[in-house]
Amino acid sequence: METIKVQDVAVNDLPWRIEYHAERCTRCGSCVASCSFNAIEVVVQRQSMTVSEQNQPSPVRRQLALAIIKQKKDLAYMCRGCGMCERVCPNNAIRPVRNPDDRKALLSRDNGPIKRGGRTNLNAQRTLDSIIVGRISQMTDPALDSVRHTFDIRAPFGRVLSPRELPLTVSGDKLEMAHRTPPVRWIYPLIFSDMSIGALSTRAWEAVALATAYLNEKCNLPVRMSSGEGGMPVKLLESEYLKYFIIQIASGHFGWNRIIKAMPHMVTDPGGILIKIGQGAKPGDGGLLPEAKVAEHVQAIRGVPKATLSSPPNHQGLYSIEESVQKMHLSLNAAFGFRVPVAVKCAASATSVAVYHNLLRDPYKICGGFFIDGIQGGTGAAAEVSLDHTGHPVVSKIRDCYLSAVRQGLQGQIPLYGGGGIGLTGNAAADAFKMICLGANGVFCGKVLIQLLGCIGNEKGRCNACNTGKCPTGICTQDPRLVKRLDVDRGAQKIVDYVLAFDKELRKLMAPIGNSSLPVGRSDALVSTDKAVADKLGIQYVC
Repeated sequence: METIKVQDVAVNDLPWRIEYHAERCTRCGSCVASCSFNAIEVVVQRQSMTVSEQNQPSPVRRQLALAIIKQKKDLAYMCRGCGMCERVCPNNAIRPVRNPDDRKALLSRDNGPIKRGGRTNLNAQRTLDSIIVGRISQMTDPALDSVRHTFDIRAPFGRVLSPRELPLTVSGDKLEMAHRTPPVRWIYPLIFSDMSIGALSTRAWEAVALATAYLNEKCNLPVRMSSGEGGMPVKLLESEYLKYFIIQIASGHFGWNRIIKAMPHMVTDPGGILIKIGQGAKPGDGGLLPEAKVAEHVQAIRGVPKATLSSPPNHQGLYSIEESVQKMHLSLNAAFGFRVPVAVKCAASATSVAVYHNLLRDPYKICGGFFIDGIQGGTGAAAEVSLDHTGHPVVSKIRDCYLSAVRQGLQGQIPLYGGGGIGLTGNAAADAFKMICLGANGVFCGKVLIQLLGCIGNEKGRCNACNTGKCPTGICTQDPRLVKRLDVDRGAQKIVDYVLAFDKELRKLMAPIGNSSLPVGRSDALVSTDKAVADKLGIQYVC
């Protein structure tokens, strides 16, 4: 008998076990073919059976060889619980079951820190869930009709000057502008967050882009989509639809060579420029695109070989906020003739207010927005220690920045946008309304979009394999066989339907408090059932 090696990995050590019923199985092989992680295989199992085929009992012992489905014990091919095998099985003979005896976290440190896509459940307790709309206009103020009333749901994207800073001069009986003001675009307060071509499959990115264009062209909702780090297709850069996209430049500068070459051929200006300093899922750490997801088209767009692409944790050569303002804002504004607003995206942290202060004191008046990303934001690939143990919830940072600007009389000059967990529990409109009442001008979200496309990952560890390049739904992979599983048109339609519902629900929340426009900073409309949250945010405590 072979010696037992207690250090070997067993099925009971893995997060998911395959429950298989051989008596129901027709051996069609659909489950094995559909498993993108190669977690199951067909093996031959020897069985000893006693049978009787005569009219009288005449037991005969027979040895049978049966083809069955078996789960692999190798950590490289472990089951992620995506359930694709269960979906394709015609007889419900197989399904993944969560394993309560999971020891995977202690077994997989051979190749450095554990990496995972998706989110964790360590930070699933949200501040927004303890906040409710408590001021309802009834006898004190007139409430509005959310169906028939006209609402102005627009948010600024760009530096907004105070009245005393407007370059107005009087010439005779005419009011003239002494010089141009910073560019301001009025957009819908929901921005599709930055997810790059590479992090998403081409079909998933195309679905989000199609939804963005449809919402603008057909629904009159000026939603903007951030390109993410990694460039954009040349045809899109040279099309009139570029005005709906916010081009992102991050510390890796991936894809910017192609963007610069496309500038002379652009028929319109982009919707904005977003300088990504950091993100909430892994603050202080650079972006990461694993080699498995660097397909040929990604290599062409980014101008890189097939290798793991790591962005530096900070922009090289920029070691202070003042340098960022001087070098990046000024150069990017000049590149587009000072016609395009330039914003900054940072991870929420204890220093967020200090960064916002410096941007408010920008002498060039060209910072067009401050995007704060909280710890509950999604990510395609990151070390678990970053996902779980670094970062800051976004709600209090948005509130701190807004109140700090109020104390200086500078609120509203640099629009605040918050993200990281928006729509985590399914209702992004309620989350957005609460964030706006606390001081944000709008929100940005990404995970909701990929869930609408068909993502099956969740906060309890199901799938969450965005970093492997083996996404079973074809959303976060570049494998041509897997990408074909995604229906672009249907995915775009689901995103459009969700945003239209988002718009109606936002009106449903604005109407009772009597607001026709976005209630930015109207914290009197909110109450909290948590005393600590109420004290921190400066809103009423109720019980």
